[in-house]
Amino acid sequence: MTFPTVRLRRLRTSPSLRAMVRETTLRPANFVYPLFVVHGRDVREEIPSMPGVFHQSVDRLPGEIESLAALGIPAVILFGIPAHKDPLGRENFADDGIVQQAICAIKDANPATLVMTDVCLCEYTDHGHCGIVRDGDILNDETLDILGRVAVSHAAAGADVVAPSGMMDGMVGAIRAALDGAGYADVSILSYAVKYASAFYGPFRDAAQSAPAFGDRRTHQMDPANAREALREAQLDADEGADMLMVKPALAYLDVIRRVRERFELPVAAYNVSGEYSMIKAAAARGWLDERAAALETLTAIRRAGADLILTYHAKDAARWLQQME
Repeated sequence: MTFPTVRLRRLRTSPSLRAMVRETTLRPANFVYPLFVVHGRDVREEIPSMPGVFHQSVDRLPGEIESLAALGIPAVILFGIPAHKDPLGRENFADDGIVQQAICAIKDANPATLVMTDVCLCEYTDHGHCGIVRDGDILNDETLDILGRVAVSHAAAGADVVAPSGMMDGMVGAIRAALDGAGYADVSILSYAVKYASAFYGPFRDAAQSAPAFGDRRTHQMDPANAREALREAQLDADEGADMLMVKPALAYLDVIRRVRERFELPVAAYNVSGEYSMIKAAAARGWLDERAAALETLTAIRRAGADLILTYHAKDAARWLQQME
């Protein structure tokens, strides 16, 4: 049967009907909100390249967590800015490190908030790379022990999920073994299984103060031209014990999100990264885009591609907009 008997516009005639037949849902429960935590007291400084996103001190976190809970956002992921940097990033696995302090403060404020932590070296090291460096080379195997120590330290502080992001081969297996050996078998691993060497990370590197002091990260992050390789990366991490798989960035890799979703039964996360966020913010500030419409369309596209979870800096605004639409 064809037109005029078939008229697809019939199902678009009212907001209620459109909502009833909508194929993809977007809810605050899908969001993970990134937080950048710094030392000091009463610090809340906007990051210039990421309007609406802040460096915050630990004492400001309870208020932030309260606002997220009120919006129905269940989870945060923590990125810490250390007081001092060194070749190994020792504050990364210190008992009183900035992320460890933040985990405790959040769990004291609201135990129900799901706390995820980034497990990588780049923010904490003086060279800004994701692994131990020797003679200009990023060492894979030597880095794995450090990643295990970081994950155990975060788990001891109360983290629910650790998220290794450095793209070191074998990182998931090493972290799983370290967590299990330390008695944290219930702590989950969200692996940055598919992380591309992307141009869209610029504002994050400003926020996390993690730009490499030399060279780049193309020896361990993926070539943007490759999609089949993404499935190999994801398969290895799944085999090593990852509980969830992430694709990063999201918008330029919607096809990869779809491939990972179709191949694996594990929950799939996507990171709506800083450059994607800041592009919308910049265009909206100039009146070139409707920020609300563009952000919600973007997040819906990421869900439609297959992401169960979305790490996004738009989480709070999107949650408010969604509440207004109910």
